[in-house]
Amino acid sequence: MKAIIFNGSLERRTQSTSGLISDYFSEHLKKLGIQTNIFTLADSGIPLFDVTLPKTPLAVERMAQLFTEADLHIWLAPLYHGSIPGVMKNCLDWLEVTASWYEPYLTDKTVGLVCWADGLQAMQGINAMDSIAKSLRAWPLPFSVPVVRSSLFTPDNSTEISEFYSGKFDKLISIATSKKIEKRL
Repeated sequence: MKAIIFNGSLERRTQSTSGLISDYFSEHLKKLGIQTNIFTLADSGIPLFDVTLPKTPLAVERMAQLFTEADLHIWLAPLYHGSIPGVMKNCLDWLEVTASWYEPYLTDKTVGLVCWADGLQAMQGINAMDSIAKSLRAWPLPFSVPVVRSSLFTPDNSTEISEFYSGKFDKLISIATSKKIEKRL
């Protein structure tokens, strides 16, 4: 099984919220023997979506290949003004380049969703990603993790995921990698 962790934030710091969550998922998936890639949007070079370009940009070709080869996706996004970052949506829009492929877009891929916000509205980001995943023919998991950022880390360590959220992340991983899900793939 191959997994991709889609870090939809533009944060570049290694100790950023998105970086720490990406690393958590990557480490735990690798412990299960799952080949894992982290796709960090900030480092991807994905341009603005433009179907009128004469040639598909190389960064988009690489992204489309990574996304379509992965059986499992974990999408991570901060909530900005009621939704996911526009650059994350822009990146996913580029999957249009796969429209003529035998299995276009993210056909039958399993997608786990995580969104964090400073308040209680992270579910808005989950709902946005759920709608996008379904539009791309993927299967969002029935369990997602909306995060209240102030509770994400332990009180004494701003880089250690709290027991509450590590339990939720572990449950998402367990559901995503269960035999029932694998049989559908």
